[in-house]
This record gives sequence, C-alpha cells and structure tokens, in this order.
Amino acid sequence: MIGALVAFAAFVALSVPIAFALGAAAAIGLWLMDGVPLDIVASRTFGAIDSFTFLAIPFFILAGELMETGGISRRLINLANALVGHVRGGLANVTVVAMVLFSGVSGSTSADAAAVGSVMLPSMRDKGWDPARAGAVVAAAAGMGILVPPCLTMVVYGSVTNTSIAALFAAGLLPAAVMAAALMLHIRLQGAGPPAEPRQDGAARLRALRGALLALGLPVIIFGGILGGAFTPTEAAVVAVAYAVLAGVLHRELSLGFFWAALVRSGVATGAVMLMIAGANILAWLLTVEQVPQALAALIADIGGGRIGFLVFSLVVFLVLFALLDGIPGMLMIIPVFVPIARELGIDPLHYGLVMTTVMGIALFLPPLGVGLYIVLGLSGASLPALSRALAPYLLTMSAVALLVALWPDLVLALPRLMGLHGG
Repeated sequence: MIGALVAFAAFVALSVPIAFALGAAAAIGLWLMDGVPLDIVASRTFGAIDSFTFLAIPFFILAGELMETGGISRRLINLANALVGHVRGGLANVTVVAMVLFSGVSGSTSADAAAVGSVMLPSMRDKGWDPARAGAVVAAAAGMGILVPPCLTMVVYGSVTNTSIAALFAAGLLPAAVMAAALMLHIRLQGAGPPAEPRQDGAARLRALRGALLALGLPVIIFGGILGGAFTPTEAAVVAVAYAVLAGVLHRELSLGFFWAALVRSGVATGAVMLMIAGANILAWLLTVEQVPQALAALIADIGGGRIGFLVFSLVVFLVLFALLDGIPGMLMIIPVFVPIARELGIDPLHYGLVMTTVMGIALFLPPLGVGLYIVLGLSGASLPALSRALAPYLLTMSAVALLVALWPDLVLALPRLMGLHGG
C-alpha cells in the first residue's frame, strides 16, 4: 500500500494527469502484492463506470454547456441586478445572486466561475471595483454555488456511496442559502466599494424575470421532476439536454457550430471524469483489501474526539486534499476510507456528503493550489498575491459556514426529511 501511495505522489509531482496517476499507482500497488492478478485492473476499471446512474454525468455536462451561452448568463445576471443591485455592495451582491441562479443551470463550479466571471468582472472593473476584490467576490460566489443543485459532485458521491441523489440535491439548498446570505452579509459589512446600482422599478424587474424564465425553468424541471417521481436523476439529465436545446432555439442563440462545440467539450469533460472514477476505484479496492479504513478508524478511536473530532479532522483533510487533487479525484480517494468510518461513528452519509461538497467549494479556490482560482485569475487581471489577499476574508467566512454544516446536521437533513427523501 505504501508503494502505491509513493507512486501516486511521484506521478502527481511529475504532472501526470490525475486519472492515470490513480490507475498506475494502484496497478503498482497490486503488482507489489503477492498472488494478486493484474487483470483485476481491467475488471475494476470497467466495473467502476458500468452504472446507469453515471450516465447522468455526460448529460448534465452537456446541458450546462448548451445553457452557458452569453445570452443565458446575461439574462440571469440582469435578473440578479434587478433584484439586489441596489443593495449596499452593488455588483458584488449581484454576483452572489447570479451565481446561485446560474449554478442551478450548469452543475459545474468551474463553468460557473468562467461564465459569470466573464460577464461580471468587466462590469465591476468599469464601475471602479479593484480587480483583486472583484475576482475574490466571483471566486467566493462560485465556491458557494457548488451547493446549488444540480451538482456533479453530488451525482458522483451519490453513485459511489448509494446515497439518494435527489436527497443530496435537496440537502444542498439550505446550506447554499446560508452560505449566500453569509457572503452577502460579509460584503455589506466590508463596505468601502463603489456605489450600489440604482434601484429598479417593478416593471424593470418584471422584464428581467421574463427574460430569464427559460433559464430558470431548467433547475425547476430537473428538481421538480426528480422529486415528483417523473424521472430518475439520469433521465432528468436527458430531459435537461432537450430543454437546453429548446431554450437555445427559442432564444435564437443555438447554432450547429455551437452545438457541435458543446458536444466536443462535453465529451472531453466526461472522459476525464470517467477516467478519474475508474482509476480511483482501483485504488479504493486496494485500500479496502489492505484494511486501511479499519486501521485509520482504530487510530481515530485511540486519539478520541468521537463524531465531532472526526468531522473537524475531515474538514482539514478535505480542504488540503481537494485543493491538491482538483476536487472529485480527491473525493473518490477519500470515500472508501472515510465514509465507512463516518458510518461507524453514526454520521449520516447524506450529511457527510454535504460536508465534502461544502469543503470542495472552498478548496477549488484555495490559494495557491485551487484550480478554480486560476480561472478567476485569468479573467480578473489581478496578480495571484493580490487576489489571494482579497479572497482570504471570504474563505474564512465560507469556512465558518462549512464548520456550521459539519456540526449542525439538521441544517442539511431538514429539507430531505420534510420532502420525504430521507428517513430518520
């Protein structure tokens, strides 16, 4: 097992793609074990992705790609501006609300940061916002948006742990609202930004709402259809693609060239995710065979601290690992080790999955490693040190909310229970 971990660290240091680093390290670990045939690599690779639920991933990615046209993002931002642009903090509040609206469309944190940031950052700079602070607001809002369904992280976690994806989607709503409110309060208390936008009247808000109705319909159809039992998460993803095509045609923004480009980008993204799942599955099997979860559980029991100690320990591990391994690969490595321990300690897998998701949103923008940070860096025009300094206070606010999510399970479980999606 040590040989596999050393090999994985070496591959990562050599900039080998994470999916291949996971699979190759696991293969080396198997080769070092006596009596284990290497053809198990092939069977575990195929078995890992041979799942109907995983079909939701390419369709959700494609639906997000099709909805991420300049027109769709602009309409959602116009709606957010009509709602909160006049509140102290102005365009910073608009960014947070727009990210909530757009996250329900795309399901991808990096896509959210790119789509909303590409529209908001030039507008914020034109209004006199410091590029570093503007970039920090976009990064923090995108990190919050990972909690808004649909979310690819929740789909992967639910598929791997056999947790209801519908329940995970519902569980993210309250934490997302709390995180968004915390960021907007932070922005208000921080102050010292350019003046807020003029308050819009009822007619202007109604026009903005009408313009965004098609975009807002997608998350409603996805979530409502799953909750109503009309379709499974995978079928919901297919419906989302059909709806996205219809919305693009009605807005006259979907050309054959754009559709082809969206298919190619979705195929590339899906291939990367599936390879990571397959590679991580081999390594997870190796960890299980070597009884690493049991050894770690015994170590945690010896240290003490119980459920609360384990949850705080998990927060720290997640933050570092997800920043190093770009979120989902780190999650796939963590699940076979930490989720069984969480179950032994009486921690609900649904609650634990939301803790993972919340921390992942922070880790993706954690300086200097978070991959999402560099998306915002390129769009904002700020330097890395300046953006990191501006982002630090927002990350502290988000970390406080993550601690609240970890220590207050009812914040996560209340809505799924109310909707009949989760017992207990």
